[in-house]
Amino acid sequence: MEESTIGVIGGSGLYELDGLSDISRVILETPFGAPSDEFITGTLDGVKMVFLPRHGRGHRLLPTEVNYRANVYGMKKLGVTHLVSVSAVGSMKEEIAPGHIVIPDQFIDRTNGARVNTFFGNGIVAHVQFADPVCGELGKILYDAAVEAKATVHCGGTYICMEGPAFSTRAESNMYRAFGVSVIGMTNVPEAKLAREAEICYGVIALATDYDCWHESHEDVSVDAILAIIRQNVATAKAIIKNAVRHINGERSCPCPTALKYAIITERSAISDQARADLDIIAGKYLL
Repeated sequence: MEESTIGVIGGSGLYELDGLSDISRVILETPFGAPSDEFITGTLDGVKMVFLPRHGRGHRLLPTEVNYRANVYGMKKLGVTHLVSVSAVGSMKEEIAPGHIVIPDQFIDRTNGARVNTFFGNGIVAHVQFADPVCGELGKILYDAAVEAKATVHCGGTYICMEGPAFSTRAESNMYRAFGVSVIGMTNVPEAKLAREAEICYGVIALATDYDCWHESHEDVSVDAILAIIRQNVATAKAIIKNAVRHINGERSCPCPTALKYAIITERSAISDQARADLDIIAGKYLL
């Protein structure tokens, strides 16, 4: 049975995990450049954990500046099987009030192409299935863990990822609402795509901090208002993670662990030694 290691990528406000023991700090080099920061490894209730602050300690990186490939590659190198993304988001629906939690199951990508969203290229072509971008098994565990934490939580919904760093115009906000999305954020794409290519189960704890700027009876989104809600939400997110780790085991019956099995279409004889070396941790078993 595969041993589970749970990775957590912390977004705005979540820069450390409580309760870790046997802590080590790991600086990794990757073929794709430097990760956002050093990785923190340890155990939580006997479960192996890896934590990384997405924006770096001190929140130094814009969403566009985050090296998503290096972050996910590092998680894979450290043995992560399940990756939980914690993200601050704006609510696009009346019933998702600031302070609520959403466990999204779909994404719409509205980034502008500046972010590299695949490990492949440079002589290797692969196309993973991405119809269901979040691991259904992990999503259910996170939802149940949120209920256990007594959070007000919404199961499912679409996360629209905008480029940022500025917040939406009012026209954009209303357009996105017309798409039927639940929340808006700036970071989960291409993170989710890269986790799928790395055959890591991916799930999201989305922390609603505001109503973006579409809600006429609420003030427009501001950093001060967001930070106040984030402080409340981060404590809830930590409780959800603590609850979730008890229910993640080595059994993975979802499609995530074999996402690359039929995805690589390049003839193996045409793949360079350098490309093989760069992708060994991600896809080595399929490049033989």
